[in-house]
Amino acid sequence: MSEREILLEARGLGKQFTRPDRVDAIKGVDFSLYEGELVALAGPSGSGKSTLLALLGGLMTPSSGIISLRGRDISGISGNELIQRRNMEVGFVFQFHHLLPELTVTENVMLPALIAAREGWIADKLDAIRSRALAMLSAVGLGSRARHFPTQISGGEAQRAAIARALVNRPAIVLADEPTGNLDRVTASGIMDLFEELNRTTRQTFLVATHNPELVDRASRALHLVAGEMQK
Repeated sequence: MSEREILLEARGLGKQFTRPDRVDAIKGVDFSLYEGELVALAGPSGSGKSTLLALLGGLMTPSSGIISLRGRDISGISGNELIQRRNMEVGFVFQFHHLLPELTVTENVMLPALIAAREGWIADKLDAIRSRALAMLSAVGLGSRARHFPTQISGGEAQRAAIARALVNRPAIVLADEPTGNLDRVTASGIMDLFEELNRTTRQTFLVATHNPELVDRASRALHLVAGEMQK
């Protein structure tokens, strides 16, 4: 593992909330993620997993400590730079798929790339973005559902579409927050199958928060968070 390049690193990472009372949600967390890993972030509900992922993905600002992506401190960036980072470098998958019901599955997957093109972060034209979205849908087994709307597909299929959306801009890392928590056991296992396949074929890096021990066992390694602290 030591020969692999560190992709993401947290040092002394902390997050406190002060209203209505002070809560130390994340307490001095240290860890590293390496290129091409599939890592489980394990811990019971309320342990701080969602808060930690939000910090890593730039959805929250740390109260203390640093976050480095490929050796660069990103914990203090803001404004357009932060928006660009969230769009281009981090893919998010949540427990609920958050697909827009008025858009087709393909259009939902295209959204991050359309935003990037509008802002000038990528030079891709509409046809190229659509082709990439369709390729991602095929990769997650939804090629036949490309023209469907979210209300016309199953919960497991909607989560697969959300994964395709997270990957469409080829981010450095995918952060998945309890992505199977709203799914039955068989469908949840299928989502983990998909993560393993994408990790194996694209060397995409995944950090998957879960309290499901079966999914933890299938990761290449596990980080354990308890009451906001990373266990040794």
